[in-house]
Amino acid sequence: MLRQSLQFKLSQKLSPQQIQLMKLIQLPTQAFEQRLQEELVENPALENGKEENLDYDDEYGDSNDDYDDYEGERIEAEDINIDEYLSNDETPDYKYQANNYSDDDEDNSMPFIAGVTFHQDLLNQLNTFILSDDERDIAEFLVGSIDDMGYIRRSVQDIVDDMAFTQGIYTNEATVEKILSIVQELEPSGVAARDLQECLLLQLKHKTPTDSIELAIDIIKNQFDAFSKKHYDKLLQKYEISKEQLRKAIDEIEKLNPKPGGAYDGNQKPIEHVVPDFTIRIVDGELELLLNGRNAPELHISKDYQEMLQSYKDSNEKSNSQKDAVQFIKQKLDSAKWFIDAIKQRQETLFVTMNAIMHYQEEYFLDGDETKLKPMILKDIADLVGLDISTISRVANSKYVDTPYGTKLIKDYFSEAMKNDQGEDVSTIEIKKILETVISDEDKKKPLPDDKLAEILKEKGYPIARRTVAKYRELMDIPVARLRKKI
Repeated sequence: MLRQSLQFKLSQKLSPQQIQLMKLIQLPTQAFEQRLQEELVENPALENGKEENLDYDDEYGDSNDDYDDYEGERIEAEDINIDEYLSNDETPDYKYQANNYSDDDEDNSMPFIAGVTFHQDLLNQLNTFILSDDERDIAEFLVGSIDDMGYIRRSVQDIVDDMAFTQGIYTNEATVEKILSIVQELEPSGVAARDLQECLLLQLKHKTPTDSIELAIDIIKNQFDAFSKKHYDKLLQKYEISKEQLRKAIDEIEKLNPKPGGAYDGNQKPIEHVVPDFTIRIVDGELELLLNGRNAPELHISKDYQEMLQSYKDSNEKSNSQKDAVQFIKQKLDSAKWFIDAIKQRQETLFVTMNAIMHYQEEYFLDGDETKLKPMILKDIADLVGLDISTISRVANSKYVDTPYGTKLIKDYFSEAMKNDQGEDVSTIEIKKILETVISDEDKKKPLPDDKLAEILKEKGYPIARRTVAKYRELMDIPVARLRKKI
């Protein structure tokens, strides 16, 4: 049985413009510039740079206009108030915006040299070897199997099968092993190894033989497990040598490169550049915050599009094609207007958020001592600036700030609070810094285990459990005591 009923429901729904604004806020400087260029290409009504004629008024309506036109509803040309887009009642806000960054302050793009890639360099080196056609095909296939770190992470049998199925090269494991030994003679030494042990052995065999080198080769070849676990007492007992002899052998091993391919100078890998979104300076003992000028582009509405509207308004006879053109122009002008407003809101949101963080951590930014960082969570800043926690998260997770103490990700300044022995709230960053200092000052011959580290922190006024110490140590990529041991 069918029934009709009336139901009232209260719900919140983000408009497409609000969603786009959140996405803009989340973008770091470089990604924002790319998004800006995309919008300039997609919307011909939007132009970048200063206007040629500053006396020409580009007013295009009240900033509080509704943008529901984008939901697919068609507005007839007769219903469009063209005067809203040609009004000279007031000057638009963007004309009052000042950009105090000169062209000299802008970061110019740097061209990259076109060098030889890692794999191409290896192939070039193969030309110095006398090989038959079949051997060269196998050697080139092996070079192609080397990853960016310099390793071949496949078994010889898999390589033999792969060459047969994909290249039509039929060979056997003995032949591949023979050619592999030739490929392993290429530079950098250690390349084409199948595991770390083989990589270290290849590098040691390229060195001039000495007593220490010979001992190091024997250790890696026959006692690799004991060496990797730093069981030095077992090695001393096994080889019946002094600590000084073992130390020299270990020093030779520590000089080796576990990732020979990663050290290749000509390797054309993508280079990531961090562009700070903010800059904090200390001027006369006071903190000064600057927003990167690349986040404040000069945008304006195209005069050509407004002239098209004016022509339509002045014409006596309005054809269907003209009406369609007016609807298109209105859509582009509304979109351009919204984008300019969104960028202005983005600038304001970024600045007020970072300004609140800067003053919240003022003691740290004036001194640079990480132990002076206060416990700070997203809600603390959200309450200060009156924004949602999700907005603060978008700013903190993807933005960098240039300080007198280095360029850092903003989210690194956020931390939970813990109680010290006096009942005061201290930042977990402070505890990690002290833990790092304690570990760096320890006797490396007898590294401190986690329970001992917990006791030392407790003596310093930070009563935390051993498992918490282990968690902080792992977060800082500090190995366990056994692996920190040095002979």
